[in-house]
Amino acid sequence: MSDPGGDFVVGVLGLGHVGLPTAVSFAELGWKVVGTDHDTEKVERISLGKSPFYEPGLEAMLQQHLESGHFRATPDVGEAIREAHILFICVGTPLNPDGSADLSQVEAAVRSIADNLNGYKLVVEKSTVPVLTASWIKRTLERFRCQIHGFDVASNPEFLREGAALHDCLHPDRVVVGVEANRAEELLRRLYQPLVDRGLPSERLIITDLNTAELIKHAANAFLALKISFINMVADLCDATGADVVDLARGIGLDPRIGPHFLQAGIGFGGYCLPKDLRAFIHVAQERNVDFSLLDVVERINRSRVELFIQKVKKALWVLKDKRLAIWGLSFKPQTDDIREAPSLHIVRGLLDEGARLRLFDPEAIEAFRQQVPPGEQVYYANDLYEAVHGTDALLLLTEWEEFLSADFAQIKQLMELPIIIDGRNVLDSQRLKSLGFEYHGMGRGV
Repeated sequence: MSDPGGDFVVGVLGLGHVGLPTAVSFAELGWKVVGTDHDTEKVERISLGKSPFYEPGLEAMLQQHLESGHFRATPDVGEAIREAHILFICVGTPLNPDGSADLSQVEAAVRSIADNLNGYKLVVEKSTVPVLTASWIKRTLERFRCQIHGFDVASNPEFLREGAALHDCLHPDRVVVGVEANRAEELLRRLYQPLVDRGLPSERLIITDLNTAELIKHAANAFLALKISFINMVADLCDATGADVVDLARGIGLDPRIGPHFLQAGIGFGGYCLPKDLRAFIHVAQERNVDFSLLDVVERINRSRVELFIQKVKKALWVLKDKRLAIWGLSFKPQTDDIREAPSLHIVRGLLDEGARLRLFDPEAIEAFRQQVPPGEQVYYANDLYEAVHGTDALLLLTEWEEFLSADFAQIKQLMELPIIIDGRNVLDSQRLKSLGFEYHGMGRGV
């Protein structure tokens, strides 16, 4: 394949929570995109216009660009590689038992590229990887390329929030590009020019070296995790002293040096990214004898939230054996069906160990959760939020879906055996609930 000119094809290797939104967003920006994945069943589903996971707006945009011809999916990885000029690696990087990132899927993708190198390619890391991964990608391509064709390697970390992935692709707060060759920089600038045309300020397109770009992603997620653990630590002191962490967070968040984001106390962070990336970042530092003990504490505080929440339920109800508990929210955050590393998994299992009987509801994550916690004598999956609370001794809110916030709590009080609410996300109106006759318990809301 010849060196790309004015038009080029974007290839996306891996069509998961990062790859598929990335692919359809590039199609939305006007580029020709081919996506591929080793999971042929997933590719077949995507080719039919069905997203393999819930992400607001994704399925509609997927169908739009399948019809427009700007996007297509193929199970033939080699075909996608040979057709594309710029290749984005969007495969998983789970943790190894020692806390290091498992880069086997990245290596497999790079080997596939080497086996199908039919002209110049720009190979771009999109997956979250530890620093110096780009050097291994280069080395692997040089070792195994089938023909002597040129290539460059770049880093373009993703900053996508599940539940807002398309918005973050099409309206990013920044685009980070790590390169070491002028050709790579020119191609990526051209690729992202439609975002600049849409109003992305030039200073928010950050061009840096490969190692720095790789570190930016891990450092960003580690800092967000630090803010969450900090406010949860302070919430514990608020509980012990009768203070209110919600007002406290507002008081410090108005300081522009701190900001209000990620200062919501609760049951801790979960999901695929933050826990994994935090542990991998710590491991990278340990390998190089750099003191990251601050982040060890961040991780420990987050793990402690599950047991603290269960203890809060015990304080409200005394004995949990045979208590009937409604649980609203199973996904790790709203607007997704993802339960990976969700605090709800650990809380539910802990409550079951105590002998509680649970009635569970989530707008999107029930099927995924059912695979981890099958229905049985102690577990019932409700069809809606009102069925979930019927005859229960307490309501536990674990995910802040909008429909929970706007529920008819006067009706809910009538449906419950005991009007007790334990709000694991501090999102309900405690004063209104108390005026309706509820006993309300929050996280760091005082006694």
